[in-house]
Amino acid sequence: MKTFMANPDKVERKWFVVDVAGKNLGRVSSEIAKILRGKNKPIFTPHEDTGDYVIVINAEKITVTGRKLEQKIYYNHSDYVGGMKETDLKTMLAKKPERVIELAVKGMLPKGPLGRKMIKKLFVYAGSEHPHQAQKPEALEL
Repeated sequence: MKTFMANPDKVERKWFVVDVAGKNLGRVSSEIAKILRGKNKPIFTPHEDTGDYVIVINAEKITVTGRKLEQKIYYNHSDYVGGMKETDLKTMLAKKPERVIELAVKGMLPKGPLGRKMIKKLFVYAGSEHPHQAQKPEALEL
């Protein structure tokens, strides 16, 4: 018997829409990361990108538990001396709610070229509208 290994030309990709309104950030992010990675498919291969495309809508309505709104801090450095900037979760949700989900999912994907390829299949929108109707995405309930 031979062990099956997925090739890029054998992978069939689907499009999914996830509505995250009222859902928990960490739990939703881990499920999205599984779909992007392809772990929900029987042809999953660790060194190959076998995942599907994911469209996330209503990112501005995501919830967190505890005191994360005040305590969770995002760091950004401008590469200049003294260029460290800090932003808490409450400010980030007000200014760029899409970025919160993107960073959470990116941290759950593999590091390196494979992870960078997988994160490109994630599309996050603050509102309930998205421009991907032509791909006929399926609604996915998490």
